[in-house]
Amino acid sequence: MRLKRVVFLIIILSFLQSTGQEIEPAIAFWNTLKSHCGNAYEGTLISPEKDENFGGKRLVMHVKSCTENKIKIPFYVGENKSRTWILTINDGVITLKHDHRHKDGTMETVNFYGGTSTNKGKADIQFFPADAHTQAQLPEAATNIWWITLNDKTFTYNLRRLGTDRVFKIAMDLTKPIETPEAPWGWKD
Repeated sequence: MRLKRVVFLIIILSFLQSTGQEIEPAIAFWNTLKSHCGNAYEGTLISPEKDENFGGKRLVMHVKSCTENKIKIPFYVGENKSRTWILTINDGVITLKHDHRHKDGTMETVNFYGGTSTNKGKADIQFFPADAHTQAQLPEAATNIWWITLNDKTFTYNLRRLGTDRVFKIAMDLTKPIETPEAPWGWKD
């Protein structure tokens, strides 16, 4: 009888130890994204197909800077180097912000909008509903939800403005790193 209890206890402890070692989804997402640090990738506009600002232009993302809690990804649209996605992680929750710069490096008026995940998400997708700063700065974006999907082949950046027809999606091909682009506007290493 005693041997059965010992075996049972060992099984329970082994189970608890193995479940305690699982990586939280947001951490798994973060680690996958961070594994691309230093690489640049080209992508395509998925939706809307005929966007006047993005359609027909070369789209490039560069996972340029990675620290323990911050990843900066400049996003180039043709010759425009004004955009950088900034992701931060704190207590297993990820925040997405958008940094926009003028050609001279100064900040654009509308800047650092975005949102924070409301939960740990999944290892291959994270959602970012518009935060209070975004709602105050861009009232029309109060219902924005951004999300990023990530797997071994593709990174997608998505936007949906609830209650409207506003949808935006780009897909970056992670299977073919490209030459590293020049620094974005206002970038300081």
